[in-house]
Amino acid sequence: MKKLLFISLCIGLTGCESIEKWSQLDSQPKTQASIKNEAKSNDDALEQSLVFDQYGTYLNSVSAAGFNNSPDIGKVYSNAANRNINHYIRGITHDLIENLTYVNEQTPIGIASFVLIDGTLDSAGVLGKQIAESFQHEIYKFGIPVIDFKTTDFFRVTPEGDFILSRDYLELKPNLPIEYVLLGTLVKHDAGYLVNARIVGLESKAIVASAQGFLPQVITDSLLGSQKMASIRLE
Repeated sequence: MKKLLFISLCIGLTGCESIEKWSQLDSQPKTQASIKNEAKSNDDALEQSLVFDQYGTYLNSVSAAGFNNSPDIGKVYSNAANRNINHYIRGITHDLIENLTYVNEQTPIGIASFVLIDGTLDSAGVLGKQIAESFQHEIYKFGIPVIDFKTTDFFRVTPEGDFILSRDYLELKPNLPIEYVLLGTLVKHDAGYLVNARIVGLESKAIVASAQGFLPQVITDSLLGSQKMASIRLE
């Protein structure tokens, strides 16, 4: 009788322990599932509240309203005031810096105008010149010394204004401490311009950084808006 009672007691305790164990195991997946479902719901809500333009750039509430109200949001984002050439040159600059070697805060750099790859490589339009100006700003922000070789040693005072920049090589210093140069080419594309940028050592001619990017047509057209006459040439 005592032996039967002992066996019954052991079975009862084992049963209670099993029930408790399975209860814990059963409750754990439900807790994880609920957390995952809740997180997924939050992610879905966040994703629905975010709006991106056709270039994958996040738009704030004001920009998003303009984007959604556009007559054809499948086309290039029409509000050019929210984008300019500096936005795209900044991205190309970051790509250059990511794979940059040898150039640092002790190595001055010069920046050349960008030219059309299928041209004579000795003529640049407003687009190529502005790309160089934008790169001057962005490279300087990274702490790399930029030499503005178009700056003369004197002011030219005229009725039209007071000037110190020149494109006449006879007015510029022949020897400057430039060790590297940022240069590049442009390729006309149906929807804009492909940009090929690189930093090259002046003596070695070795490429120490390289990046590529794209300038949408709406950006280049906005840049040249004040010059839109009968015909405009970028080269």
